[in-house]
Amino acid sequence: MGKQENKKMDITSSLAIISLAALIHASFQLSVSVLTLLSGHSIGAKHSKVKLLRLTTSFVFGAGVMTILLLSFISLLLINIFGGDIPQIIWAAGCGLLFGMALAVWLFYYRHASGTTIWIPRAMADYLNRRTKLTKHSAESFALGLSSVIGEILFIIAPLFITALVLIQLPPMMQLLGIGIYSVISLISLIIVWLLIGIGYNLGKIQKWRESNKHFLQFSAGSGLLILAFFVYVTEIIGNSVGYK
Repeated sequence: MGKQENKKMDITSSLAIISLAALIHASFQLSVSVLTLLSGHSIGAKHSKVKLLRLTTSFVFGAGVMTILLLSFISLLLINIFGGDIPQIIWAAGCGLLFGMALAVWLFYYRHASGTTIWIPRAMADYLNRRTKLTKHSAESFALGLSSVIGEILFIIAPLFITALVLIQLPPMMQLLGIGIYSVISLISLIIVWLLIGIGYNLGKIQKWRESNKHFLQFSAGSGLLILAFFVYVTEIIGNSVGYK
């Protein structure tokens, strides 16, 4: 197999890892929960549809910006520590992190209560709940979007970490493409809810669907983390050991 073909396969598998990690990120529900709460308070306050769309758009934009900032920061930190040559022990640690997080998601993601209450520190949950009630301007909604991503850092750190490891091994233009792919895919669930709210879909039906399917989403997120761990192990650890790359 020629060098150019190997390089092409490297980029293809790297983008596949980034895309799968982003899908896992999108399956987590804190930002969606905060967006529906924000929309509910806005509708309850009888804000105009224009203002509702302005608030929800700012929220989604804020969540996207924070995702890009977190991914860029972790990538910068890793490249300053390791350069472009990641030791096998770090890849193994990343796989272990994914595996451990998969178990944590299966066991602890949702609190043992009705509804879609997520296991996050109570101080953060109370802060987000309080801010959704007080948010009336686009800048506040943007900040709330930033905070919602930070609030779920315990769960999204695993896919972000693996994505950052992959990104720093890619050429500069591919790094930008990878960040773009991750950012867009990780926002899919938020964008879908934003679009549904924008066309006037009943907020109660959205929440009912989320409650009815929360265990499926929980299982999917945990399973996705396990699949990603296996894929990374095969491509980055076993592949390097047998000289595939």
